[in-house]
Amino acid sequence: MRPKKRALDRRGLLLKEQPFTFRQRKDGTVAIFWNGRPATVLAGKLAENFLGLAPECTGQELQLLMARATGNFKRGNERRR
Repeated sequence: MRPKKRALDRRGLLLKEQPFTFRQRKDGTVAIFWNGRPATVLAGKLAENFLGLAPECTGQELQLLMARATGNFKRGNERRR
């Protein structure tokens, strides 16, 4: 019997569309964007840890890392495009 494939995030999304991107800033902070819109900014030790892990991650792993770093930023009241 084969084990079921497990989704990468709790909502069952595989993050195939790669909605998250990040940009390292000159001041050492890391801005994380979701579909081109700012989601969060990491500073200090969080930014250092993120930048230490990011080069080792593949595409899907990096998406999951950024999703975890943003936390629970979606509340259901966002405007649709």
